[in-house]
Amino acid sequence: MEGLYFSQFFVIVIICVSYFSSCVVGSDFLPPKLPTIGISVLVRNKAPALPYFLSSLLEQNYPKSRLYIRFYCDHSSDNSLEILQHFVEEFGFLYHATYIVADETSPALYEDESTPVLWSPKRFEHVIELREEALEFARRQWADYIFMLDADVFLTERETLQLLVEQRLPIAAPMLQSEGAYSNFWCAVTEEFYYERCDDYHSILDREKDFLDCHTVPMVHSAVLVSLASELSDQLSYTRGAGYSGPVDDTVLFARKAASLGIPMHVCNTHAFGYVPKPPASSSGLSAELLERDSLLNVKLQAIARGAPLPLVPTLRRHVLYPPKDTLGCSKIFMINLERRTERRQLMELSFLELGLDVELVKAVDARNLSDEILRKLDVRLMPEYEDPYHKRPIKAGEIGCFLSHYNIWKEIVRSGHELSMILEDDVRFVPYFRLRLRGVLRELSGHGYDLLYLGRKILADSGERPVTAHTTRPLYSYWTLGYLLTLRGARKLLGGNPLQNMLPVDEYLPIMFDQHPNDTWKSHFPRRDLRALSASPLLLHPTHYTGMPGYLSDTEDSPVVSADPLHRSDL
Repeated sequence: MEGLYFSQFFVIVIICVSYFSSCVVGSDFLPPKLPTIGISVLVRNKAPALPYFLSSLLEQNYPKSRLYIRFYCDHSSDNSLEILQHFVEEFGFLYHATYIVADETSPALYEDESTPVLWSPKRFEHVIELREEALEFARRQWADYIFMLDADVFLTERETLQLLVEQRLPIAAPMLQSEGAYSNFWCAVTEEFYYERCDDYHSILDREKDFLDCHTVPMVHSAVLVSLASELSDQLSYTRGAGYSGPVDDTVLFARKAASLGIPMHVCNTHAFGYVPKPPASSSGLSAELLERDSLLNVKLQAIARGAPLPLVPTLRRHVLYPPKDTLGCSKIFMINLERRTERRQLMELSFLELGLDVELVKAVDARNLSDEILRKLDVRLMPEYEDPYHKRPIKAGEIGCFLSHYNIWKEIVRSGHELSMILEDDVRFVPYFRLRLRGVLRELSGHGYDLLYLGRKILADSGERPVTAHTTRPLYSYWTLGYLLTLRGARKLLGGNPLQNMLPVDEYLPIMFDQHPNDTWKSHFPRRDLRALSASPLLLHPTHYTGMPGYLSDTEDSPVVSADPLHRSDL
């Protein structure tokens, strides 16, 4: 009888324990921990990028107790190591562990290098060894994943790690944006594993609606999350096998090994994850440091133009160096900005800081403050025949305000005698290597005697435009006044047309004054049309946003229509 009671008691205990365990473990009270991730970063001469790289890493919304970071630094001639040490001192306690492995005795250059920008055979061999060492270190740490991360990758999406882990892919990379068509994946390769063009590349890169996914690709690099959970992953390696005769490149070797094991690689473009600079080409005329800085600058300006500058935590700001300010050979640089558009102004000022431009802010004439009385005092008279060519409507108050803003600068140029001025609006995106390209254009135009040089515009008919120099053309009918250079003589000519007596949008007035406007009736109001206009080609400025894009805002189109004389706004 005793044995029977004991058996019944034992069965009841087992049932209760099983029930209790299933309730608790399966409940929301004890959710499973996120996987552990080891982050491996190789650092060489990355001082300009590190404050932004480390800031973006710090802002990742992933439990830092589940992360370790291992930095390896060698062959550096800048203060990369100092920045890493500062980061670890300030924030290392947040992570499960941080490691800095540094070879301070290594020379600035490898034996077969002439510049640290180019990749020499010995450098490739060394990086392959370091990648393999990082992979083995992660395995010894029992990490669930290793994240191979370049020190100039900027993850602006704070959920990057979480989003990649959720995909449960063996090898995944966040698609990174860069200059032009460069990114961190290959869409196709040859049999020898060399780069090959692919029809879907730009659809993936441009994040077209039907291509937002994690795509199987033959190669990913720069930011690669590798799962170490499967037994098959133990065979992944960066080392060369016997008889290997392909490219000696760490990314190629790893991709080929994964392919041989049947382990797919994916690039995910579901989110705008971040940026990676395009590797700079070596140039005998520029130092490696300048090449690196310009490549980084291009990415920083790209992020600013999209309204989300690269992350930079306050304690790392001291490591950021900005160039000295100048006016790029101009007497003055002006930027027009509506006082209520604070965000635009701040973003443009950040661009100027990065570019080293000394710019004078000009408060735009706000259409909201343009009363009939003010317009009469200015003796503004609307051109009676004007009708917007596209919308078939009269001029808008915002277009009048925009014209007056430019007009006031033209008057200031003449009053102060500025020989050459740059006039910018507050929604421009600078092309890569803007300073270098503009200086080149100005050298080409020495002695050409122009009055106005478009830096950015909407080209309406470029098929008939004739080149003037290697990087300039004679513009035909164009829209927009994003940015242009104006000489003192050009300003006098624009004022001499008395445009306030026949008001129309400023981007219609300019083509009239260089006699390339198709509307003869409008042109007849301005008999002297001898403005000597040229345009940079290719253009040096573009809008930050185009019509229909998220974030697009137009203070001209969103303003009320103004009726013909006597001045009266239709909706006020």
